[in-house]
Amino acid sequence: MEKQWYFNTVTEQPELGMISPASHRMGPYRTREDALDAWKIVQERNLKWEEQDREWKCWSADGSASSEK
Repeated sequence: MEKQWYFNTVTEQPELGMISPASHRMGPYRTREDALDAWKIVQERNLKWEEQDREWKCWSADGSASSEK
């Protein structure tokens, strides 16, 4: 199995394989470049999830859309 890339949140460097403790590691990523973009990927995912949460909260208990946003 091919090793995957991780991003070390302490050193802010990519690492090939699980080198750092899990608490200092984000990933896995397919490429070194993806690991270098780890913070960007996290920010994009968080924004997407926040939007999905807002959309979810717009639905009332009876399944109809609420007018609040």
